[in-house]
Amino acid sequence: MRTDLLPLVSLPQLRTALEASWDRRTAYLEVHQPANIALGQCYPTSRVVQWFFPKFEIVSGEVDTGTRIEAHFWNVDPAAEPAEHIDLTWQQFPQRSKILRFKPLDRLDLNDSPPTIARCQLLLNRVLMRLKEVGAIQ
Repeated sequence: MRTDLLPLVSLPQLRTALEASWDRRTAYLEVHQPANIALGQCYPTSRVVQWFFPKFEIVSGEVDTGTRIEAHFWNVDPAAEPAEHIDLTWQQFPQRSKILRFKPLDRLDLNDSPPTIARCQLLLNRVLMRLKEVGAIQ
């Protein structure tokens, strides 16, 4: 991990770079809705967030949208009191959606499939490129 990059990138800068980097190729099952760019981006986004903010764990949870229960991933700093959450893809859900439950994943045993690893790496590479373009990193 390149820890020399970590203090240079703010959460707003990371959010902007992520949103500019999302597309069908980084989304789960290549879902795509132009009006909902965060759809399907939660897992690779949580991996990129953890890369820049390593104290944050990836959590797997369930979200009640009011019409169905959906799987979702985001980041939590479990050492913070109360726990600090970073969820840069929450906007994919309708208003009044609620988290039902969540659990942290073991960062040493994520058991990602090769296509998932490729999506996460593609997103990270794009984010790094965009952050370089705006001078946030070298």
